[in-house]
Formats: sequence, C-alpha cells, structure tokens
Amino acid sequence: IDHLAQVDYSLNSFPAVFQRFIDLDLKGIVYPAGNYSGPPFVAPPFTIPDQSDSMLYLAFSEYFFQSSSFAYYTAGAFNITIAEETCSYFNISTEIFGSIIPEVAKYSVTPYPVMLKLMATEIPIISLEQDSFMVEIQASMEAFAVLPDSTTQSLFTMNIAANTSIALNIFDQKLMGSLCLNR
Repeated sequence: IDHLAQVDYSLNSFPAVFQRFIDLDLKGIVYPAGNYSGPPFVAPPFTIPDQSDSMLYLAFSEYFFQSSSFAYYTAGAFNITIAEETCSYFNISTEIFGSIIPEVAKYSVTPYPVMLKLMATEIPIISLEQDSFMVEIQASMEAFAVLPDSTTQSLFTMNIAANTSIALNIFDQKLMGSLCLNR
C-alpha cells in the first residue's frame, strides 16, 4: 500500500464461475510493512447479499479496516508532530494557549511558537454503520514552547478521546467524504 503498510490477499475458496459472472472470495489483511504479525483480533464471518444488476461489486468488512488501523498504529502513523511552520500558519502560540490555560500564561510571558505532538495511545477502532463508519481514537497531545535557541519546553499534556463519523458520497463521479466530530 505504502512504506508503512502492505496488504496480503488470498482466495478463500475456488472461484465460482457462472454464465454471467465470476464470484471471487478474497480475504485481505493489512500488515505493518515487513512484519507479518497478525492483528490481535479474529475476523468474523462476512457475507454480502446476492445482487446481479451491476458489473462489479466490492465489499470491505470491518476486519479489513481494523487490520488497517492496527497496521498503521503499529507502524507509528498516528504519531504526528505539528511543527513551528504549520503552527505559525494557524498562528498557534503560547499567547493563545495562555488565554485558555492560565498556567501557560504564568509560565510564558513572552509569546513563543508552539509545537504539538499527537500520539495515538490505543489502536483506533473503526466500525461500519448504515450510511457511514465510526472512528474512535484514544490519543495524547503534548504542547511545547519553541524557545529562541530552538530548544523546547513542555507546556502541558492532555489525553484525548475522539469519536467521529465519516460518510462517503459520490458527487460528479468523485468520491467525497464528510467528517463529523461526535464527541
């Protein structure tokens, strides 16, 4: 897939060949690149309803998304550092945090740029819903002041629990997604 994850797919059974179609039952598992250790959960049985009015049907199970989440979590893809360049684009500084968190204002009188480190603390959970899918993320965020000599000073650490839903739609032959933060 990329430098962090790879997919291993195989036939679950022999292809069923009919007059108008071929049924291929593939099983796909996503692994961290170069590490074929399986996810810490078992794939439940998965069936799709019989349909025959389209040329191609693809179905992805929750297990596929969960194994993807596990692979990317194991590879460290959910650990992100938002550096000074990005924070200055959003104008994030100790002055802004000081207006929200009084302890930061006491500590840092001079405004300094801020660097944020976001780290997933558990494997993100992905569950399929009727018209969308849900993503639950447990994470930790640490904020650092970037001092004039390029060293950093920790400002605060906070734990984050986020629950989002993502709905996919097709508009003008393009796959579009909408993200909603539930909590």
